[in-house]
Amino acid sequence: MSQSSTLKERIGQDMKSAMRARDTERLSAIRLLQAAIKQKEVDERISLDDAAVLGVVEKLMKQRKDSIDQFARAGRTDLVDKEKRELDLLAGYMPQQLPETEVISVIEAAITEVGAAGPQAMGKVMALVKPRLAGRADMSRVSALVKQRLG
Repeated sequence: MSQSSTLKERIGQDMKSAMRARDTERLSAIRLLQAAIKQKEVDERISLDDAAVLGVVEKLMKQRKDSIDQFARAGRTDLVDKEKRELDLLAGYMPQQLPETEVISVIEAAITEVGAAGPQAMGKVMALVKPRLAGRADMSRVSALVKQRLG
């Protein structure tokens, strides 16, 4: 992906190549992603930038993870496999995940900035940490680490 290309453009290119390759499964997953992006743009009357597109991708990934859990409990391995393939495709649009040591240093810096002491400051710390780590770390893990540090 060239630097001038946006994430939305990359998704569009991927859709075209999936069409050319007649890869119906990939095409279907990419169309779901594009529909979610378009829906958010229509709802909010804006054009999404890369950060907002990553937010949509993260939301869809979370939905896939929840579906995988539910289908696994129901013994539907066929659906689990389908959701996992979609999850893998979506994960391909996410930036490289930061190592936990870097995540912890961002959390520590935010705690110092806020002057946080105790669990009641969790909201303030998360408000600083979230934009810094969005798309580069699992936010549920980040939340657990913040809680641990403030606990």
